[in-house]
Amino acid sequence: MTVEEIMSQFEALKDEKVRTHNIKFGAGPNQFGVKMGDIRNLAKKIKTNHQLGLKLWDTGNIEARLLATLIMEPKKLSHEEINKIVKSEQFPQVADWLYAYVIKLYPDTETLRKEWMEAKDPMAARAGWSLTSGCIVRQPQLVDIPALLDRIETEMADAAPAVQWTMNSALAQIGINHPEYRERALAIGERLGIYRDYPVSKGCTSPFAPIWINEMVRRQG
Repeated sequence: MTVEEIMSQFEALKDEKVRTHNIKFGAGPNQFGVKMGDIRNLAKKIKTNHQLGLKLWDTGNIEARLLATLIMEPKKLSHEEINKIVKSEQFPQVADWLYAYVIKLYPDTETLRKEWMEAKDPMAARAGWSLTSGCIVRQPQLVDIPALLDRIETEMADAAPAVQWTMNSALAQIGINHPEYRERALAIGERLGIYRDYPVSKGCTSPFAPIWINEMVRRQG
C-alpha cells in the first residue's frame, strides 16, 4: 500500500464531527477527521512497515501520523530521527500515540529521558516528563523524587501547556505511588491549583493532582 492509496482511504473515511473535535483540541488543518478505530483497522491490514511509516509521518497529516505510530519499528529509528519526529508534532493526540507506540518501545529510553528532561523544545520536554512518570511508577531508582518535586513546584506554573500536562502527571504519580512524598505532592498540587477547574466527564477522575492522587489511593486501599 502506498501513501497515496492510504490518503485516498482517509478521504473516503472522513467525518466532519471528528474533524471538528480535533480542531477543538488543537489540531491543525492538515487532517481528514477519521475515527481512531478506522485508523487502527487500517494498521492491522498493513501490519509493520517502517519505511511506509516514515513516509506517512513526513506528510504532516494527522491521520497519517497516527497510522505511522502503529506501523513504525522503534528500534530502527536513530537517535536523530526520533528527536526530529518528537519535535515535529504539536497535536496532543498524535504525541500521545507516538509516546505509547514508539517512544516507550525505543531501545534506549533512559538516554532520551535524561536528554528531554533538559530540553527547551516543549514537545521533547513533554515526552521527557512522560518517560519520567513511567520511571516514578516502575523504576523509581532511576529518578531523584525530591528533586523532581522541586522542579515541579518551581517550573510547572510557567511551563508550556503541553509540558504542564505531563509534569502534572509526574506529580500525581509521585503522590499515588510513594506514600512518603504524598503529603508534599498534595501540598504542591493545592498551592499551584493547576487543573483545579478542569471540566471532567461524568465517571472520570479530575486531572487536578490532589483529587487524582486521593482517588487513586482510595481505590488502592
